[in-house]
Amino acid sequence: MNVRVQDVRYFLAVAEELSFTRAAERLFVSQPALSKQIRQLEAHLRAELFTRGHRTVGLTAAGAAFLPRARALVAEWEAATDDVRLAGRTLTVGFHSRIGRGLVPTITATMQERLPGWRLRFRQVPWDDPAVGLTAGAVDVALAWLPVPAGLPTRRIAVEDRGVALPAGHRLAARSTLRFADIADEPFVALPASAGPMRDFWLAAGRRTAPPSIAGEAITADEAYEMVAAGEGVLLQPAGSCVIHRREDVVHRPVLDLGPAELAVVWRSGDRRPAVQVVTDSCFHCASPPPAACGIMAG
Repeated sequence: MNVRVQDVRYFLAVAEELSFTRAAERLFVSQPALSKQIRQLEAHLRAELFTRGHRTVGLTAAGAAFLPRARALVAEWEAATDDVRLAGRTLTVGFHSRIGRGLVPTITATMQERLPGWRLRFRQVPWDDPAVGLTAGAVDVALAWLPVPAGLPTRRIAVEDRGVALPAGHRLAARSTLRFADIADEPFVALPASAGPMRDFWLAAGRRTAPPSIAGEAITADEAYEMVAAGEGVLLQPAGSCVIHRREDVVHRPVLDLGPAELAVVWRSGDRRPAVQVVTDSCFHCASPPPAACGIMAG
């Protein structure tokens, strides 16, 4: 039987909220994805855990019996994880797309200076997790473009203008700058629907009077740029990505009338470990003016 701790967390959220909708909001996942995972857990356990009415959710006898065991299991796992992290002195930093901007060497050097013996591990998290692995416990701190889900503390570390990535042969590629009206009707490469407000931001939903044309969804930046290169659609991006994702089959052009994007360091509320503080401080000081000192390409 292959049951993940995350599936047990999902069960606990539904059991405590008695609502798939509220549980999904609490977990920062889509309701269909949550329902699917609960069904898989029930299949593994060979028992229905919830009664499902039109507007009501309740625990079955099996669900009520599983509840204290589930709480104990998650608590034990969290304690074990804390012990391992403390013993291993490893802090995991999550990110959605390549970080660049001089942040990785700065964070690493600062950690070695202020907390000798600690090491950093960097983990890419797909865009379908807007919490960048923090809610799931996969990472300890993250670098992410705002917005992120409410309830996660953030500290802004950089502001960059937004631009657009176009296929090299695109009709607008010869232009040096663009306005949003020039690209609004183009097919766009989108983040997954589960990315929520982050997806809307990178589709410039607030500037539109009609829904965007979606060429397809990508769950990583590399996948998105492959779609652009193939001519499937265009992609909004922060200015610094034109350096980080430089390639011959994609061109990057500024979009002059879009608001900027904000890069932030993000962590879990209540996590006051010194190693987390070191990462947040080093990110902030790296991105302090002048941004060129850390390789940040500001607008």
